[in-house]
Amino acid sequence: MKLLSLNVGRARAVDVVEESKKVSGIDKRPVDGPVRVAAPGPKGVGASGVAGDAVCNTRHHGGDDQAVYAFAREDLDGWERELGRTLPSGVFGENLTTQGLDVSGALVGERWRIGSEVVLEVTSGRVPCLNFQRHLGERGWVKRFTRQGAPGAYLRVIRPGEISAGDPIEIVHRPDHDVTVALVFRAMMDQHSLLPRLLAADEALHPEVLEIARRHVAARGDGPVRAVRGGVPVKVAQRCGCSPRCRRSRW
Repeated sequence: MKLLSLNVGRARAVDVVEESKKVSGIDKRPVDGPVRVAAPGPKGVGASGVAGDAVCNTRHHGGDDQAVYAFAREDLDGWERELGRTLPSGVFGENLTTQGLDVSGALVGERWRIGSEVVLEVTSGRVPCLNFQRHLGERGWVKRFTRQGAPGAYLRVIRPGEISAGDPIEIVHRPDHDVTVALVFRAMMDQHSLLPRLLAADEALHPEVLEIARRHVAARGDGPVRAVRGGVPVKVAQRCGCSPRCRRSRW
């Protein structure tokens, strides 16, 4: 397993139907490196974890839990065959194009060491957007990408350092659950009944996804979820609420 290509994007103006103009860093190109990788800071403030890589919309992209995006070269090759066109590494907006690694089959909380220094942790899968569709120029791309179910993985930085194309990738930790990136993707996109299964990944899961899964469990009437311990949702007693003076509890 290795890092086949390390890709960064510059902010470039793109035409958008709803707006006259905006910028995006989705068009990423391979660089030789070495390039420093570090935690960028909280979402909304921090951008990319890869030095020199532009994140133009920090409301929806970037931040510590989406610091790096990885996609498998094998999946790109599959899309090349289906679309009948060449797809260079970085074209899906990925920072890391991997070889020999099942990225979408990775477990949430799985840790990868790249080169001799950097350690990254899997947090969730990529959710396709219209900007992704416009960038590729493929009609109905969001639906096609969703049906494929191989979204690539977002990662947080556990140990910062420098990486270069060609560096080996080693899986140094695999958690004891079955929550894969592909499972998270299906649960978030179109199979919401799978959301309770995501709780097994606990705090390793992207915090926004974890909150959605908790709310879904609570809304189903399984009890108000206020904590997850060891991957198991813990129901917490609430006041009955029948009157301001009532001291009874309910679940």
